[in-house]
Amino acid sequence: MKNFCVKRLKKHFSSISSVFALLSVFFVFSCSSEQSDIQRFDRNLQGVWYSNDESVYYGGLIIDYNRITILDYAEIQTPPLGDDTRRPFRDFTKGTPLTGYTEDDIMFIRDAGEWHEVKYVYYVENSGRDRFLRFTFGGRIETLRLEH
Repeated sequence: MKNFCVKRLKKHFSSISSVFALLSVFFVFSCSSEQSDIQRFDRNLQGVWYSNDESVYYGGLIIDYNRITILDYAEIQTPPLGDDTRRPFRDFTKGTPLTGYTEDDIMFIRDAGEWHEVKYVYYVENSGRDRFLRFTFGGRIETLRLEH
């Protein structure tokens, strides 16, 4: 009787072990696929961008794989009696890499623990030699050009 119980227990243990093994493989696979789906900035946007027209506002962006650094666009750039809502990236931390990614022509930028959405248009001119990013802030269009 004792041998029979031991054999039966081993059989159930073997079945349970197989189920756990399958579940762990599924878990590892799902975790690894999540890591391959890490959100990032579109490859075309990665690089150093600067204002194409510096007559009103001057600034830039450094866009890496999943980080964006906003350069300048300081409060002192708002023209006298100007509308500060038109200053690009006015509510963002400047000079510090912020986590972000792009999806469907929207930049998602995490700053001070909150996610912000910034719509953009990416376009190319001169047979691909010149690349631009266009944003609209307070009704004003801001165009950035990729540094070569």
